[in-house]
Amino acid sequence: MCLSNMKVISLLIWAVLLSFLFSLTRPNLPFSSLLLLLLLLLLSLLSLSLLNSDLYFFVCDLRPPFFLLLDCPGETKNRKKKKMFFHIVLERKMQLHPRYFGPHLKDKLKIKLMKEVEGTCSGRHGFVVAITGVEDIGKGLIREGTGFVTFPVKYQCVVFRPFKGEILEAVVTMVNKMGFFAEAGPVQIFVSNHLIPDDMEFQTGDIPNYTTSDGSVKIQKDSEVRLKIIGTRVDATEIFCIGTIKDDFLGVISDPGAAS
Repeated sequence: MCLSNMKVISLLIWAVLLSFLFSLTRPNLPFSSLLLLLLLLLLSLLSLSLLNSDLYFFVCDLRPPFFLLLDCPGETKNRKKKKMFFHIVLERKMQLHPRYFGPHLKDKLKIKLMKEVEGTCSGRHGFVVAITGVEDIGKGLIREGTGFVTFPVKYQCVVFRPFKGEILEAVVTMVNKMGFFAEAGPVQIFVSNHLIPDDMEFQTGDIPNYTTSDGSVKIQKDSEVRLKIIGTRVDATEIFCIGTIKDDFLGVISDPGAAS
């Protein structure tokens, strides 16, 4: 693992600082012992960084007022950052009718694979957004009595799986007194009325909505909102999310009612 220059400087500063503080408690400590202590502290911090220890990241997050130079730029953020889109390799057994046998058999398999897989959801991997390539098509196995042939297919695809803490932009699909439902691509998200700002109240009528007391902000069907995922439920073929707009920089992005 290669350490950045800033990270090495940070480790050195902390080693010197700890050695200095220890020397204040031991005024008669020989200089050679102090250097040895400094080296041991530096090696200890270096070992923690190589092991990606939580203690190391805790040390990097500490910023005493008189040591503003100490920083591990992006280290903690990169460690905690999660992605929602992944490029992975999956396998699937495809059945093909004998009428498709011929010189274009592989093309027929690829077309059938895209129709059956794209847009589906797996609780383990998430929503399959698109197939980017087919790595391998194995030897077919004839099914007795039907004539169909089963081919093992290995393919690359982009999948989408939301995680807790992600910020999404979604379109409201339904509003009721319990809250509202919204969709962000293939993901359905429910926002409870307890997770809507307190100054917004539910209004019944032809178009149910949540409106602020002054009427300046309204959440109704087809409104675009920015929300934060606070929980997910994963089934075998579905991923359902719970969201909130009761936080800074969250809420309505565009209101179709205002445009009309």
